[in-house]
Amino acid sequence: MLRQDSTGQAKRVKSPADGKQIWAIHQDKDDPKEMILGTNPGALYKTVDGGQSWDELPIQLVEECPIGKPRITRIRPDPIDVDTLWVSAEIDAVHRSRDRGTTWERSEEGFKFPDIHDVAIADMEGERKLLAATALGLYVSEDDAASWQWQELDSPWQYTRGIKPRADRNGTVFLCNGNGPPGSRGRLLRSRNWGETWSDAHLPGQTNSTPWTVATNDADPDLLFCCTNLGQMYKSEDGGECWTKLAREFGEIRTIAWQPTE
Repeated sequence: MLRQDSTGQAKRVKSPADGKQIWAIHQDKDDPKEMILGTNPGALYKTVDGGQSWDELPIQLVEECPIGKPRITRIRPDPIDVDTLWVSAEIDAVHRSRDRGTTWERSEEGFKFPDIHDVAIADMEGERKLLAATALGLYVSEDDAASWQWQELDSPWQYTRGIKPRADRNGTVFLCNGNGPPGSRGRLLRSRNWGETWSDAHLPGQTNSTPWTVATNDADPDLLFCCTNLGQMYKSEDGGECWTKLAREFGEIRTIAWQPTE
């Protein structure tokens, strides 16, 4: 794990995740010293002092799954309750904590195959609507994660990866869709009504693999970035209405984030 110091230099930081791949990071909006890491093989580690010390959280994951060991794919804060966190696991269902990570419960009723890549949480006038991106497609829960229902996409493929609401939570949600991991083709889908219906967001050109994740930030909800698994980058400055492909391409990308500099 690396941490940037005041001079901009990256320095190695010891953590209990050493020796594992870090696949997910959550930083609390109100207290930036509080962070949670999700790893491969699957585990969760929390710090409340900016990384000086870490505690492993007692999430219960299966010992074995079709890929060997499960891994944490995403950590999402709940927009209704500040103490609630949601975690997706590949391959091991959706998990929820109602007490900032102290205890956890699993949610898997209705999934044909619990290969969960990401979770989005909609605030529907105080009621939750949950959207889960999985290897078999999009799943929706409208009973607070008691059960999940498959929602067929009007797409050549059902495989989904990242799912992300716009930062201003105006009902717009972006869903990464393609023909597999990493895949050779894909598209970014957009919903304007919290996932009721979807349409193509029209990334320019042809993607070289499945779009993998979308990055947004409260500082500017109109500025978004999207990447494919094999390194293409896209940018929107109008809230996702229009996209441009960036000239720079990278190797394999698993996640992206952007933060304001001031």
